Amino acid sequence: MTATSDAEGVGTTTPLDPDRVQRRTVLVLVLTQAVGAVGITIGIATASLLARDLSGSEAMSGLAQTAQVLGSAVIAMVLAPLMFRRGRRSGLVSGYLVAAAGAGLAVLAGVVDSMTVLLVGAFLLGAATSANNAARYAATDLATDENRGRSLSFVVWATTIGAVAGPNLTGPAGDLAQGLDIPELTGPFALGGIGLLAAALVVGVLLRPDPLQLAQEIGREGGAAVPATPSGNALGRAWATVRERPVIGYAVLGLSLAHAAMVGVMVMTPLHMEHGGAGLEVIGIVISVHVFGMFAFSPLVGMLADRVGRPPVLALGGAVLVASLLLCASSPEGMSWQVTAGLFLLGAGWSLAMVSASTMVAEHAPLERRTDVQGSSDLVMGLTAAAAGGLAGLVVGLSGYPALALVTLALALGVIGSGVRAVSTVEQTATRRTS
Repeated sequence: MTATSDAEGVGTTTPLDPDRVQRRTVLVLVLTQAVGAVGITIGIATASLLARDLSGSEAMSGLAQTAQVLGSAVIAMVLAPLMFRRGRRSGLVSGYLVAAAGAGLAVLAGVVDSMTVLLVGAFLLGAATSANNAARYAATDLATDENRGRSLSFVVWATTIGAVAGPNLTGPAGDLAQGLDIPELTGPFALGGIGLLAAALVVGVLLRPDPLQLAQEIGREGGAAVPATPSGNALGRAWATVRERPVIGYAVLGLSLAHAAMVGVMVMTPLHMEHGGAGLEVIGIVISVHVFGMFAFSPLVGMLADRVGRPPVLALGGAVLVASLLLCASSPEGMSWQVTAGLFLLGAGWSLAMVSASTMVAEHAPLERRTDVQGSSDLVMGLTAAAAGGLAGLVVGLSGYPALALVTLALALGVIGSGVRAVSTVEQTATRRTS
């Protein structure tokens, strides 16, 4: 290996060991995710409640989370070319800083009683999700086929630390808000902004050498065509890649449908529980159980995906989502074992789909189009979830939470279908290569 390093991680005569860099990269990303996850999840339990209070309409209560998901989709396409040109570190730092600004605007929205400011803040806060999504891909830049799923899943797992703690800080954050004489529901966003600034600091200082820049250098030395400035636009390059490698398309479809199912049901759960008299602390506990299901078992999912294959695990994720939605549909208002178990399985099904599908995208995307495909995948995932989150409020307003869960079953069945088609495509490709 002749890859070299400089102050940025690439470019002088100091030899680099890609395996050693990979281990360091995963450790840094784990730390970053653990800190930054607080900034993403601490407002989950209160975003819909704050949006309802500012708008005066329960039908609009899902708009804040929808704006955040939409922001993550759009900002993902901004970060993708930045990371291709300047590396993962620049993209991640930029994402976390933008998200911290969004958290500040969410606090301001509560102070000035403005739904518009809240939506702008939530949109910018979506950059945190964009950065976290990019971080999971950064863990695969120097990974091998044998450990790519595990590398990605360990970074996803790290989110458990901050993500489970985040919703449970809702109560203390409310007390802090009262002490600062700001609205109670804005306290979680204030604490979240601090977590996002800390994540930017960690990744900015410690993610050296940059894994994507090193992978690009190694690829060029191996004869890969990695242009410094690619021609055309990112979406066009990503679409061309999907046409060449259909398995990526099935992975993106399954990933998007699973994320939409999770977001659509999750954002309406706090409102469903509050209608039955559940307080913020109880709602925070249920959201923590959900987030625990999303992230805690990710390493096991990654190992399973590496062992049995990514497409079968994607289909399994869809099956778990079906079970979760049936439980949610049967849950009464307020606190219940059905909504708790349903939210846990909703997170677990999402985890199976997220880890397996993301690994498929990382595995099959060529180096010269890697950030294009990954950014486009996150764009489609975010837009699909944003649509689901926006419609969720309307469905709940018209027919109730159980109806929302039943309607969402169609998305879960689509995840199963995507996994089955991916299995078939991979088998056909393998057959052609051996014939």
